[in-house]
Amino acid sequence: MLTITDLSVAYGPIEVLKGVSLEVAEGAIVALIGGNGAGKTTTLNTISGLLRPVRGEIRFAGARVDGTPPERIVAAGIAQVPEGRKVFRNLTVHECLLMGGLVRRDRAGVAADVERMYGLFPRLRERHRQLAGTLSGGEQQMLAFGRALVARPRLLLLDEPSMGLAPKIVADIARLIADIRRDGMTILLVEQNAAMALALADRGYVLEAGRIVLEADAKSLLEDERVKRAYLGL
Repeated sequence: MLTITDLSVAYGPIEVLKGVSLEVAEGAIVALIGGNGAGKTTTLNTISGLLRPVRGEIRFAGARVDGTPPERIVAAGIAQVPEGRKVFRNLTVHECLLMGGLVRRDRAGVAADVERMYGLFPRLRERHRQLAGTLSGGEQQMLAFGRALVARPRLLLLDEPSMGLAPKIVADIARLIADIRRDGMTILLVEQNAAMALALADRGYVLEAGRIVLEADAKSLLEDERVKRAYLGL
């Protein structure tokens, strides 16, 4: 579904991604792991159209999308749950969910999907009139997921979904990712919790200093001695 080839991205004179290539098959979860500053978020933001590559290409469902404006990326079927959640703090929960459907024209379908999110996240229904900025971290993460899903993406980009959350909420997020995948969603997961990411994923890539240094099926990466030492604390 997604193919990235020789992708390079720079912030001014500093090249952050240096020829990254990866693939995400339809219906799969692919984990992208690496340390702080490796370029993981930059990769997702470039897929989402927030950044323009210096070179290389991104193809989604066969069509080239690198350099495409973000709103057209979402309309094409890619939605991102950003690092730090980034909910609209001064909007209500309900308004934030409706924001996910801005690229859609079927109002009845958007309303139905918002209702579906309330079924998936009962806490959001309880707080639907509450300002998003007053929610707990876990509730904001639920809202960020719901907002992205209302866009009806074919590919979901998850950027550090467990960051800053209590262990119980992290376990809930892991179950949610697995459930979404079972419903047919394709997922590219960026996560510093490498053990969780690889346990959920079919395939994984290790990104270091802007380069892919290792790729394999997720089970093999979990057993790889380099990954154990660097990312699993073993």
